[in-house]
Formats: sequence, C-alpha cells, structure tokens
Amino acid sequence: MALFRVAHRSPLSAAEAWRRITDWRRHGAHVPFTRVEAEPAGPTRPGTLLRARTGLGPLGFEDPMEVVRWEPPAGGRPGRCRLEKRGSAVTGWAEIEVRADRGGSLVLWREDARIGPLPRLLDAPTALAGRLVFGRLVRSLLKG
Repeated sequence: MALFRVAHRSPLSAAEAWRRITDWRRHGAHVPFTRVEAEPAGPTRPGTLLRARTGLGPLGFEDPMEVVRWEPPAGGRPGRCRLEKRGSAVTGWAEIEVRADRGGSLVLWREDARIGPLPRLLDAPTALAGRLVFGRLVRSLLKG
C-alpha cells in the first residue's frame, strides 16, 4: 500500500483547524474534479459514510469511506478521526489528527491507500501523488 504523511502548522486554533479540515463538502471544492458527500446529514460521528467521487462524467471512480473514529479536540486533547476506505477502486485508511501547537495548531494527515489493480511497484509514485494532493488540500482548507 502507498503510505504517506502530511504535516502542516497553522495559526488557527485546534478547534478551528479541526472544523475546517473535517468540513467534508469543502474537500471537493479544493481537489479538482472531486465531490464529497456525507450521510447521514448532520454532525459527523462514527458510522458516518463519506462518498468521494473523482472524475469527469462517466470517467472516474468512487472512494466510499466510513468514519470509524471521531474525537474532536477538547480540553487540550488532540482531535482524531479515522476513515476506513470501503470501495473497490480505493482501499486502505486515512487518519487525521489536529493538535494545539505553538500558539496555533498542527494538522497531521496519514493515509495508506491502494488504488485498484495498480502493482506494488507504483506504491512510491502513488504515495508522492498523495502527499502532493493532500498537502495542497490541507493548506487550502486551512486558508479559508
């Protein structure tokens, strides 16, 4: 699997960084050709399903995920979210951690993903692409 990690410091509080990073609909606004929907509507919690669709028209793929851990930051404790990828095109997991750091916050995004039939030989380029895409996503979401 293609394991990658993104770390980004922000002047935002941990609570505000968490709110922005876990605003699932906004993820689609910052990743080209991607739409993300959460169900059921309402606050995220364990069991919430996220449906990401990347592509143009009929060309694309689904990346359904389930929230299996949901702990917003509180009382000095970091916030943690774990997503399990449940699709046939993309499998694996993603973990998001947001903690108070140096008068602001630190966002850590770790992901281990396998894209359908790609051979393991392509894990390194897939991880590099993940770092680039999700690094840009995290920076964009934290900007506003």
